[in-house]
Amino acid sequence: MIPEVLSAGEFWLLVVVSFFTSFTTAAVGIGGGTVLLAVMAQVVPVKAIIPVHGVVQLGSAVGRTLVMYASINKALFGWFLIGCVVGAIIGGQIVVTLPVNMLRVTLGMFILYSTWGPALGGLARSTKALAVGGLLTTTLTMFVGATGPFVMALVRPFQLPPLAVVATFSACIAFQHLVKVLVFGLIGFAFGPYLPLILLMIATGFAGTLLGKRHLLRVDPKKFAMGLNIVLTLLALRLIAQALL
Repeated sequence: MIPEVLSAGEFWLLVVVSFFTSFTTAAVGIGGGTVLLAVMAQVVPVKAIIPVHGVVQLGSAVGRTLVMYASINKALFGWFLIGCVVGAIIGGQIVVTLPVNMLRVTLGMFILYSTWGPALGGLARSTKALAVGGLLTTTLTMFVGATGPFVMALVRPFQLPPLAVVATFSACIAFQHLVKVLVFGLIGFAFGPYLPLILLMIATGFAGTLLGKRHLLRVDPKKFAMGLNIVLTLLALRLIAQALL
């Protein structure tokens, strides 16, 4: 059941971490996917990190989407979906020539500006901007792995209620991970050896989602917004530090 490249301790560590990271994403809105990616990077072979992480995050995001389906803003999700499809077709062919650290710095600076910078007026809530963001983040996720902060930065300006923010974000991320997993499958990545690990991580992730949603329903909107800003800032600074160091 345990892949040859992992020890038993590493295997169960990832299963447990999946629970807590899904809880974090459901309760705060984002952050779990990036934390999980950071932990996986310590124990999983480099070539397997992004595809395995993508499948686990797909399962986790689908779980959140189903649990919160009624709260999804279908119109915003539709515009993001259009961008994802276009990004999957043409985006990867462009970004493959760009240095990963350049992408990290760009992503980090965008998140910091969108969180603390001056309001962008109508552009910040533009559905066209959301579609373009879907294209860019779908391209980025093939190389950066966890683009949750970027996607949340696109959804956040529409000032939806906390549950609708997380629900719409989860639907966008689920579709984005689906596209990524399909691409890795088409280029020949072997998911088989990691299947037991993936299934267990998805199961514990779903349990974390259920518990996290109950916590989210008790969150004050103002505290939610402040907590979201802090998490976005920390993740943006982490991306920039990764690139510079």
